[in-house]
Amino acid sequence: MSELVTGEAVALELRPARLPSRALAVLLDLVVTVAVYVAVTIALVASTSSLDGAAQTALTIATFVLVLVGGPIAVETLSHGRSLGKMACGLRVVRDDGGPIRFRHALVRGLIGVIEILMTFGVIACIASLVSARGRRLGDVFAGTLVVRERVPFSSAGFMPPPPPWLAGRFSGLDLSAVPDDLWLAVRQYLTRAGQLDPRVGWAMAERLAADVAARTGAPAPREVPPPAYLAAVLQERQAREARRAFGEASAGGPAAPAAPRVPVSPAPAPPSAPAPITPPSVPPSGDLPEVSRDVPPDGRRGTGFVPPA
Repeated sequence: MSELVTGEAVALELRPARLPSRALAVLLDLVVTVAVYVAVTIALVASTSSLDGAAQTALTIATFVLVLVGGPIAVETLSHGRSLGKMACGLRVVRDDGGPIRFRHALVRGLIGVIEILMTFGVIACIASLVSARGRRLGDVFAGTLVVRERVPFSSAGFMPPPPPWLAGRFSGLDLSAVPDDLWLAVRQYLTRAGQLDPRVGWAMAERLAADVAARTGAPAPREVPPPAYLAAVLQERQAREARRAFGEASAGGPAAPAAPRVPVSPAPAPPSAPAPITPPSVPPSGDLPEVSRDVPPDGRRGTGFVPPA
């Protein structure tokens, strides 16, 4: 693993690409480049068949230079160090300080690559990559570049530590609307990489970022609060406000919604008991039936005068 230092004195642990992955990326790039070169050559031969031999030779040389030399240089410049083969293998060309490459870096790599890759079939490039501690070929050495792996295993280096508990809610009254997004990004990147920095360099960066944030908010940073803790607390406050705006008060730790009133529930009625069996009354013989008055019902209660219809 190689430690690169950016222009902001941030130590980055990047993994230099080794020979097998670089060779596979170069092979893929060569296959694509040669295919394009053959297609362009066939098209030129078909369209310039009426020209003399000298003109055809000049066009062939120009095609070779433009496609096999200029093509990779243009691709690496426009993609900031990622050709098709490097994209497939998860590689990227960066400067020695970890920044993206420019045209001059791609130009030096491309011109020297013609000698150590195309003319010698990659023998010089393989030997130089094996000898170098970071797997660099001659083009990387002269251009000041390095091929690194972008697909690295997840580590705890990107963990952003939370602020101290005693700072919870202390900066809830700050006006954070004037802080630009690029400053928030710088604060977030510093907090995630704080464990990789030299203590003195990290403290100086925290002081500078805290001063920038305090200047945007209009309130000075408390003297008793360390700058890293101040940055973590302010960033957490911003995230809490964004969460409240996006999901509402309850999801962001705001006041809970009032509970619904309790409605008294009456007990369920007891199931009715089974009715007692009804025994039919004994009917005396017709000759012995007593004469019953129309005004008095058989059960002895007085009538109401109501006569049901026939």
